[in-house]
Amino acid sequence: MLCLAVLALATWEYRMRQIGLQADDIGDGRGHWSVERRKLADSGPDAIAIVGASRILFDTNLELFEEKTGMRPVQLALPGTNARPFLEDLAQNRDFSGLVIVGITEVSFFREGLGLYRDALEYYRTESPSQRFGHLVHRFLSRFLAFIDDNYGLITLLERLPVQERSGVSGPYDQVWKLSIAEDDRQTYLWERIETDAFLRDHARHAWDDFRGDPVSREVIDSVIESTRRDIARIRERGGEVVFVRPPSSGPVLTNERLRAPRSRVWDRLLAETGAIGIHFEDDPRMTGLDLPEWSHLTGHDARIFTEAYVDVMIQRVDWIQQRLREH
Repeated sequence: MLCLAVLALATWEYRMRQIGLQADDIGDGRGHWSVERRKLADSGPDAIAIVGASRILFDTNLELFEEKTGMRPVQLALPGTNARPFLEDLAQNRDFSGLVIVGITEVSFFREGLGLYRDALEYYRTESPSQRFGHLVHRFLSRFLAFIDDNYGLITLLERLPVQERSGVSGPYDQVWKLSIAEDDRQTYLWERIETDAFLRDHARHAWDDFRGDPVSREVIDSVIESTRRDIARIRERGGEVVFVRPPSSGPVLTNERLRAPRSRVWDRLLAETGAIGIHFEDDPRMTGLDLPEWSHLTGHDARIFTEAYVDVMIQRVDWIQQRLREH
């Protein structure tokens, strides 16, 4: 029986590697996020934290960022999740006096709901020793075994078998499937199969149809800008700073975002009323025309180009960065 079990696992592992899974893809989730959040506990005044949704997560190359500035950001962005609670968390943390880079996806930032990882902060604050241990075990095994990827578990694959759904019912094809690979420090890249596999790429594009909706209301915009302004003021009082970065999108995704959250109503007002520096991909030729296979996230190669471009702008325009570079 043991030999059969080992053979079955080896066969499954081989199959998963054949379809593009990697043994060094350690995954992501609340446990991984909590590890990074704890790094800020004793990071000092030179800390850099990145909050936002999946674009700033996928589109920032941490190693390149560190090469250019001598400082490695703590990656706290979460897919499908509103950045505002995490900006507020840092604003209320009296020990934090660093730089916050807020990745802006307008329809995520300017909404009332919190999104996919709405409980990340609560998990971080209440994580038990057994949960930490379980996370360490999973991370260790992930370095050697590709098949334990949550997106390709046997039950998950069975649920995705093509069946005829009832009219008006959302099925597995409408959900977001595997998009990324993740390394240490939550360094995340767009999965290469999204670039090379037409079926997976088309599926990812289809999944973004769920983000259609009505334009963001004036009341929500006013409320979001006011709460953000207060959070920025708190961080600045301690010597910190906040910078907004709007990563690229394209195709129908960008069209939808322009309809729901026009730049003049959200981005321009956000900068004007908070006094923060903003870096928008449309304002820099180096950040436009980059490869977005599913219209929303850059390839790993082009994420380096985008990172270099937006870090260059910060070096030129952000006093907080300039001061640290002089000191180092």
